Parts: sequence; C-alpha cells; structure tokens
Amino acid sequence: MARTDEELVARSIGGDTDSFNQLVLRWERPIYALAYRVIGREDDARDVCQETFLRAFRALGGFKGQAKFSSWLYRIALNLCRDWIRRERRSPIVRARDDVDPLRLLVEDTVSESVEQIVTRKDVSRLIARAMARLPEEQRAAIILKEYHGLTFQEIANLLGCPLSTVKTRLYQGLTVLRRELEQTGVRATSDALGAASRPALSPMEESL
Repeated sequence: MARTDEELVARSIGGDTDSFNQLVLRWERPIYALAYRVIGREDDARDVCQETFLRAFRALGGFKGQAKFSSWLYRIALNLCRDWIRRERRSPIVRARDDVDPLRLLVEDTVSESVEQIVTRKDVSRLIARAMARLPEEQRAAIILKEYHGLTFQEIANLLGCPLSTVKTRLYQGLTVLRRELEQTGVRATSDALGAASRPALSPMEESL
C-alpha cells in the first residue's frame, strides 16, 4: 500500500532520503505544471520545480503538518514564480501548442472527439491562453489553482494568505474576463465548456513526467 504524503514526510525527516524521492516523483509533475502555467517558460519552470523541492528538502524539519504537504509545495513554487516575474520584470507567456491536446491536464484518459471538435477546442484554448497572460497575477493564480489543480477555495485562501471572499472575487473576475474574450470571438462560453477548453497544453517536459 502506498504511503501518504504525511508518512513519507515523517520518514524523510527521520533521514530516509528514499521517502523524499518518492515525494518528488509524486509531486514533480503538478509542481512543474503550476510553474509552467504561471510563467510560461519551459526552462525557467524546470528551474522553479527543482528549486521548489530543494527548498522543501532543506525546510522539511519545519513542516508542521498544519496544511497539506501539496499546499506547502504549491506555496513554495508560487513564491518562486513571483520572484522570477519580479526579477525578470516581464509578463508570463501562456502558450498552447498545436500538437498537444489541451485537455491532457494531469489525466491519462481522454474522450473520443471528431477532428472538427479537436480543432475548435484548440482554437479556444489558444484564445484563453492569450487572455490568461493578460490577467493580473492574483487572478491568474486563483484560476490556475482552482481550475487546473483542483484546490478548494479554502485551500487557495490558506495558500495565498488572503480571505476566502478575496479568492472567490479573484476567480470570478478572472473567469469573467476569459468568458468575455471568448464571446467576443463568437464562442459561447458555458461554465463546462470554459473549464474544459481553458486547460492549456502540456509542455514537452511535462508530457514526459
């Protein structure tokens, strides 16, 4: 039976490096995905991912279990992404590649679709990718954590250190902008359609994880 994150953390603190390696294998793909979707650069996202686990390993003794281990990792990764954006003084690049199915977000199974449906969805994904890059950092982070990584509103609030109502407002405002962008192009953006089509493509590294 696979050990829980908490069990692996406890064993890692006790000096079991193999347990920490298991945590890396378990969370490398989501952390890289988060970094890539925030800053949009493959090499830099890879660096953020590696630095996230390095910092986590160094600070593991201070992990008190007050939040989930995954949330703790997300917080480290987000802080590193923010540092990168401020250091580089540039906007993130949110890209959707033509040769990758945008629905492949941390899942393996996909629904069979016609060629026309796939082309339409990829077009919508590119539109959303451009709109995401123009969103304020706070709105973009809320959407990424909720829609792409499945965190609850309360988990996002705890992670970002802001009130629950603020998270809901940021998410609502960000999704409203994305829907408006789609509607201006003639696409009817229902909640389900937006949630599916807005999932960006995986980068080459993420596909290999």
